[in-house]
Amino acid sequence: MARLEAWPAPDEEQDRLRLDFLAHLHAHEDAMAKGGPPAHLTGGVIVLDEAADNVLLTHHGKARLWLQFGGHFEVGDASMWHGAVREAHEESGIANLTVLPGIVELSRHELPAAFGRCREHLDVRYAAVTPLDGAPLVSDESIDVRWWPTDQLPPGAPADLAPLIQAAQRLIRR
Repeated sequence: MARLEAWPAPDEEQDRLRLDFLAHLHAHEDAMAKGGPPAHLTGGVIVLDEAADNVLLTHHGKARLWLQFGGHFEVGDASMWHGAVREAHEESGIANLTVLPGIVELSRHELPAAFGRCREHLDVRYAAVTPLDGAPLVSDESIDVRWWPTDQLPPGAPADLAPLIQAAQRLIRR
């Protein structure tokens, strides 16, 4: 929670989300638990190659969309960042991901009925870098995992994916 409290949001919308996420955390003791309230915090990671020209995406089984890696926090996660790192490793199958410590962006989105009682994700998103030759594996939660050029995202990619990639590129290319 300390990283979220200290995060210098890049604009007013992101700062409003930051404050909403913090209020949700303070209002719900189990806000980060999968079994918590219908809206809870999750961790996401957008994975780019070292040049930040290609993005590794998962074709998510429940959402049926190409997305960044991520998901629910678990009891053993020491922080939001640690939970996001764990999710990125589990879902990508790539051991040598370097997940950067800073938050890239926040996203609040409703979920379809396929997600059960979980109705909304308050997603804290990070960026990771790995060599393009990393061989990803498909997890139980995915249909496919694949590299895409950042300027040629898969058809039907969510509208918030391109801005997330651009924010990660800015961070990586500094």
